[in-house]
Amino acid sequence: MRRRDLLDLLLLAAVWGGSFLFMRMAVPEFGPGPLMELRVGLAALTLLPLAAMRGKLPLIARHWKAILVVGALNSAVPFLLYAYAAQSLGAGFMSVANAVTPVWGAVVGWLWLKDRLPWMRALGLAIALLGIVVLVWDKLDFTAGGDGPAVLAAVSAPLFYGIAANWTKRFLSGVDALSNATGSMIAASLVLAPLAIATWPTQPVSWQAWAATIALALVCTGAAYIMFFRLIASVGPTAAVSVTFLVPVFGVLWGVWFLNEALTPQILSGAAVILVGTALALGLVRWPGTHTRG
Repeated sequence: MRRRDLLDLLLLAAVWGGSFLFMRMAVPEFGPGPLMELRVGLAALTLLPLAAMRGKLPLIARHWKAILVVGALNSAVPFLLYAYAAQSLGAGFMSVANAVTPVWGAVVGWLWLKDRLPWMRALGLAIALLGIVVLVWDKLDFTAGGDGPAVLAAVSAPLFYGIAANWTKRFLSGVDALSNATGSMIAASLVLAPLAIATWPTQPVSWQAWAATIALALVCTGAAYIMFFRLIASVGPTAAVSVTFLVPVFGVLWGVWFLNEALTPQILSGAAVILVGTALALGLVRWPGTHTRG
């Protein structure tokens, strides 16, 4: 990997890790629906001119039905779940839960598309899911005021990413990443608009919350997509997806640094188990003594 690619990878991980920080900062004043509508809407406005300049709009229009599903599953629903969780859970916790995204992608691909799943990768899936259990074990409190619903929202969000990835593979394999991203942001904006209008804050929103929202939309969503496209083109999808392992590092770091979140042994142990399992599930590392055949 070239030095520039490595720097891009680190920058992308830092940016995506920051998305959980900005959600924590903005959601108390905006609420989940309006905040996520602003996130995807402003991101769409960022990507739309680039897609137009590259002649992607006719392609987006031609595949609008499939892209609408991707917008709902890959952006609207999981973003809303994370925003709901951010009302009571820390940025570090959510970023660690998000690390299981590639695992859900593999599980859905195995169940739906019958993708081949060698035994070592299956073991990785099981280990990563065990890591989720370790992470949430003492937080599943469903009594009044408990964190149980927020925890379920945070660990469920990556499942929708996994479904969306396989939907894209099944129905949008001929559509480039920029068209998918732009179209899905527009679609997510339409899906979230009614909820955002119905729950728009009645009190004035502080400039700090607006600044966090703009950073979430323009930097952590719009610009991040562009960086990710560049990485895929330069180093390929397998290497690019390794950003998954760095996002929790920055998510935890930003939470501790800016929000004074506690770095608990449970978060560290859950993160370690999840990342080991995900690495095995993606085939990025091999169990000692194994070969490429599964």
